Amino acid sequence: MTILVTGGAGYIGSHTCLALLEQGYDVVAVDNFCNSSPESLRRVEELTGKKVPLYELDVRDEAALKAVFARHDISCVIHFAGLKAVGESVQLPLNYYENNLLSTMTLLRVMDGAGVKNIIFSSSATVYSTENTMPLTETGRLGCSNPYGWTKFMCEEIITDWVKAKADWSAVLLRYFNPVGAHPSGRMGEAPNGIPNNLMPFITQTACGVRKELVIFGDDYPTPDGTCVRDYIHVMDLAEGHVAAIEYAAKHKGTEVFNLGTGTGYSVLDMVKAFEEVNHLSLPHRIGPRRAGDIAQCYANPSKSRELLHWTAKRTLKDMCADAWHWQQQNPRGYDA
Repeated sequence: MTILVTGGAGYIGSHTCLALLEQGYDVVAVDNFCNSSPESLRRVEELTGKKVPLYELDVRDEAALKAVFARHDISCVIHFAGLKAVGESVQLPLNYYENNLLSTMTLLRVMDGAGVKNIIFSSSATVYSTENTMPLTETGRLGCSNPYGWTKFMCEEIITDWVKAKADWSAVLLRYFNPVGAHPSGRMGEAPNGIPNNLMPFITQTACGVRKELVIFGDDYPTPDGTCVRDYIHVMDLAEGHVAAIEYAAKHKGTEVFNLGTGTGYSVLDMVKAFEEVNHLSLPHRIGPRRAGDIAQCYANPSKSRELLHWTAKRTLKDMCADAWHWQQQNPRGYDA
């Protein structure tokens, strides 16, 4: 079975490509490299000994996307491609709405024309309203605090409505929480362009001297230590969740939603302390102002994924910190030579 992975060279996309190949799937990837590197998939090939056809294109380019479907016998699509920085989405909302919504609609049209009827969508816990109590369940109230989250919410609605109109389609919407860590080989990991938007690469870049200090965005949130609380999940656990979703989609029609998280919330200061303890080092850090779009706490109830996808996060906070640091030590400038 051949799986098309949009955004396949990205952080989660590349690790998912690796997990798919390890489970015997064939993989085709497309990416425009706006926040990724083709080197990530070269390393996927190195680690698995298998080839990954890679096409440089924007998913909004309908003609280019049709050509990929024409060349390969694709059975399912995992859709990662999209802009993804919460803070940036607040500053550039139109860019986010245009890119993330149009790419999803174009993909659905091209899939329909090619007779491909299974899609796994990379959604986010940002679709949940801040008025929910923790932990979050899939039936929680929806409503977003930033444009990035609204694009995920709207894409979920677009896919759901499309599948309602197509009785023989299957869609799995994966709302995942905060991916961290790296492949244990140290050959693959998170490599953001410019200043990181996520906590762990900021921590690891500070630890190796690329950054002078870690800035913690706010310490006056209504949490135990005043810093934001999140559900951090190892990227390989997340990748394996997508493999489980493909297996589920192959057996079920209609649309289903799943949380992918650990069920445990850690604060920013918890993560700093854990990273220091696991890797035996000290991180220079300071408290800065709150970041636009951030919420106080967010963590999952993953029981539905455990029951229906037969998936659960297996890797620990220690694994996340150790693997992230192993990657950064070997690749202080990410995938750049």
